[in-house]
Order: sequence, then C-alpha cells, then structure tokens
Amino acid sequence: MIKDFDNWNTVKQKIQDEEVVVGFKQRDIFYMKMGKNIGYEQDGKGDEFVRPVVIVKGFNKFMFFAIPLSTKIKDGKFYYSFEFQRNGDTIVNNALLSQMRLFSTKRLLNKIGVMKSDDFVEMKIKFKKLID
Repeated sequence: MIKDFDNWNTVKQKIQDEEVVVGFKQRDIFYMKMGKNIGYEQDGKGDEFVRPVVIVKGFNKFMFFAIPLSTKIKDGKFYYSFEFQRNGDTIVNNALLSQMRLFSTKRLLNKIGVMKSDDFVEMKIKFKKLID
C-alpha cells in the first residue's frame, strides 16, 4: 500500500503556520491531526489525517504526551480498552499503548471527551508495565 505522504506534507505545512494555542489537561480526549506516518506507526484518517488521542502528560502549553485511540478493540499488553461519554453516547475505545509519543498542541483540533479517572490510572499502570 502506498501512503499519501504528499497530501500529509501539505496539511503539515498549514499546521506549522497556525498560531492557535489549544488548552488541554490530562485525561482529555481530542481529535488531532495525527498525520501519515512511517511503517507501523499509527496514522490519522481522512483528508486531514485525524485520529483521537488521550492526553497523558503536558509539558508546557505547546507539547504533550498522548496515546492514539482506536475503535478496533483488541486484547493484550499493548492495548487498554475503556469507555467515555461523547454527546450523551457511550464510546468504546482502545488506547494503543505502544504508540504513545510527544506531540505539538498545533495538531489539536477539538476536545471530544474526558477519560474517567479510574481508567486513566489503570491505563498508566498498564503502560508502565509495558515499558518495564
């Protein structure tokens, strides 16, 4: 499969020029412009290469660690399944623990929910076990 790096490059250039700073907190779930990435790294979807993420840790108002989310539910040490509320609906997602990485807030689009505190703690415990 040929990846659409040329269109992602165009979107990425527009993101770089944006001056908007989006506020965020731990546990927030956002849609963001994930991009078209290399190999087995998680990609965004659609014309804007969008994917939901959960914010794990902010470092300043410009950078944060986040874990990409997927609606494909899988079991195993690389995944954490949880539910959150979005516009009154219950959404089931898998946090793709092995895909956590650092992002710029320039990629953030809109907040779509908040991960429950208990789930957030359990997800972090599972992530720490993954990297130990």
